[in-house]
Amino acid sequence: MASLAAAVPVPPVTAAETAANHHMTTSTNRGQAERPARVTTPSGRPAAALKRMRTDSLQDGVRRTTLPSGLRILTEAIPTTRSAALGVWVRIGSRDETPAMSGASHFLEHLLFKGTEKRSALDISAEIEAVGGETNAFTTKEYTCYYARVLDADLPLAIDVLCDAVANSVLAPADVETERGVILEEIAMHDDEPGDEVHDVFSEAIFGPGTALGRLISGTEETITPMTRTQINRFYRSRYKASEIVITAAGNLEHAKVVKLVRAALAGSPLDHEPEQAKPRSTTRHKTQRPATVVRNRDTEQAHLVLGGIGITRDDERRFALGVLNNVLGGGMSSRLFQEIREKRGLAYSVYSYGSQYADAGLFGVYAGCAPGKADEVLKLIRAELAAVAADGITEAELARGKGMVKGSYVLGLEDTGSRMSRLAKSELLYGDLMGVDELLARVDEVTLQECNELAADLFTQPMSLAVVGPFDDDAFAAAS
Repeated sequence: MASLAAAVPVPPVTAAETAANHHMTTSTNRGQAERPARVTTPSGRPAAALKRMRTDSLQDGVRRTTLPSGLRILTEAIPTTRSAALGVWVRIGSRDETPAMSGASHFLEHLLFKGTEKRSALDISAEIEAVGGETNAFTTKEYTCYYARVLDADLPLAIDVLCDAVANSVLAPADVETERGVILEEIAMHDDEPGDEVHDVFSEAIFGPGTALGRLISGTEETITPMTRTQINRFYRSRYKASEIVITAAGNLEHAKVVKLVRAALAGSPLDHEPEQAKPRSTTRHKTQRPATVVRNRDTEQAHLVLGGIGITRDDERRFALGVLNNVLGGGMSSRLFQEIREKRGLAYSVYSYGSQYADAGLFGVYAGCAPGKADEVLKLIRAELAAVAADGITEAELARGKGMVKGSYVLGLEDTGSRMSRLAKSELLYGDLMGVDELLARVDEVTLQECNELAADLFTQPMSLAVVGPFDDDAFAAAS
């Protein structure tokens, strides 16, 4: 779980759940559409007659093309590098599953690298590794990403391999059974990592067990074990529609060539059809449950704690202030929580605050790992610091430092092609547009002391939920609720 500010864009490709929630965008000035090339659909009709291909110029030299199918392609040319990063992003995640299909998005993510009509699983990995590249994938609550990093000269290969894998996977029954075993082991391994598990327990405490945002991304043994190949394939073909997919690339590239390569790679595939909408995501705002304390008894050397409450949604204008506030509270070694709990008292090795934002909900939390016998003391100190910030606010000096941390972490996070590629995708998937770097930095500079302090008073005075993983009985923290 990332400890960076929730409102700060976090560009690198990462499996951490908070990566889904850290990017900020707004409207930009678009360029004129280029004249579309004449292409045909599988039915033989001119695609332009159905929907024109349109290319826009966004901020920071980014270009975006929307294909007749609705699939979007965004690129950022970086001529000074010799590498390129490519991502195929699908706006489908664990929150889009039914309770019975919990874990289907993650299951499918595993299976799409297992083979197509023209490539075996070995072919997919060997072709990329043969040129020194790398491929991987991850699933979040709101989207799934398949990505590759290669030398710039090998970008055509990466496009062909990834597009083939995402569009044409065969989901062989034998592979389904093999990956089922792998995923069940992954779930068991997750249970052996209490520092990760506690964040999932906290989501359950905030959103409720069995809810779209409270469920595990991986699913559980109870949902993965009976899931059939037919069910997974139905989920695949009903949810992986061109209109739900964004392909992004950054590096030493030419936009027009990337578009041409993508169109060739997808020609004749299910993603080359006329525009077809996937089942819409529910527009009902996610309801949070009443504050809860959830304890998972584990035979661990440390107690792992997360205390927090309801946060803000990702389009909330206060997200810039939250980024600053979070860094002051628990975003680094100079933060209040780190200084009070680790530096002054030596009660925990790791302590930080964080946030997660979704389309319709959000949370904030404070994590600490400490000796089980110190858990009560650490919780009291966290509560005291939250109360102090809510009552008295932060200082001008802290405001300045928090702004610097937000801006620095964002800009330094854009130093590689993978980060830049990820930034494009999250902007398009989550917001539909791109905020330029200069504009984003200006928005951070505009954050006032009053905004931060009003937000602290709003968030830190609400009833708190608590998640604990460690050697405790279920009612060990009942008095702390």
